[in-house]
Amino acid sequence: MTLSEPLLQSLLPGLSVFRRGKVREVYEVGDALLMVATDRISAFDYILGSGIPDKGRILTQLSRFWFDRTGDIVPNHLLATDTAQYPDELAPYAAQLQGRSMLVTRTAPIPIECVARGYLSGSGWKEYLATGQVCGIPLPAGLRESDQLPAPIFTPATKAESGHDINISEAEASRLIGEDLVARLRRLTLELYAYGVAHAAARGIILADTKFEFGLRADGTLLLIDEVMTPDSSRYWPADAYAPGGPQPSFDKQFVRDFLESIRWNKQPPVPTLPADVVVRTREKYLEAYRRLTGADLPVPA
Repeated sequence: MTLSEPLLQSLLPGLSVFRRGKVREVYEVGDALLMVATDRISAFDYILGSGIPDKGRILTQLSRFWFDRTGDIVPNHLLATDTAQYPDELAPYAAQLQGRSMLVTRTAPIPIECVARGYLSGSGWKEYLATGQVCGIPLPAGLRESDQLPAPIFTPATKAESGHDINISEAEASRLIGEDLVARLRRLTLELYAYGVAHAAARGIILADTKFEFGLRADGTLLLIDEVMTPDSSRYWPADAYAPGGPQPSFDKQFVRDFLESIRWNKQPPVPTLPADVVVRTREKYLEAYRRLTGADLPVPA
């Protein structure tokens, strides 16, 4: 992980850090965990020197939106997002945490990413070009980049500590965690994706693909964990601009990637700092995704 020194500082120095990710920090709070979404942004496996204002709040509030609406498909790890409901030890940090944090149940994360794809893009497109398949699933010949697939597919991936996750076949996933659990995860992944697709479509957005994470509670209960159908874990495209045959405009860090490619960064340290206009346009895209998906403006912290 590479980032500038100011962004490297822990958000909550008085708490026990459980895990630090590119954009999230997780702290131990009794038997629960506190997930805090920062405004950091990563690209090409590096954390950049500039943050995107409100990005952490957008990701947290959108995850809460989906958690609230998918509990009848699968239970999830969310306990609270209102700091007034947090343990007393977190009271000194309430202003920092409001809107960008979730108190969650601690689980044993299942070591595969559960990806649902309805369109041919990203690593799936690259794999299709090379093999005519995605994660061992044969696809029709002659598909173009961003084409809709005949039916959504479940394409697991290994969870890498650093670098890109690696697509694997369902058979490989079964060897890692067992055939029965993979079958259950496939069913839940495709059900969650179908729900997200229908909701997004009604708001003029294509949910091209998304990834889910699951964990097991101590009693064996399977829970949906981490973030859910955010612009960081999904490809969202505006339906009115959809034109298969190449990359699509998207509601994520597209402006960041475009800028980094334009300056021919070699994807090695030192990491660039983003110009103000790229930061503003990226923030606007995240906010637009939130507004269109939820039908509301991003709440202002009290």
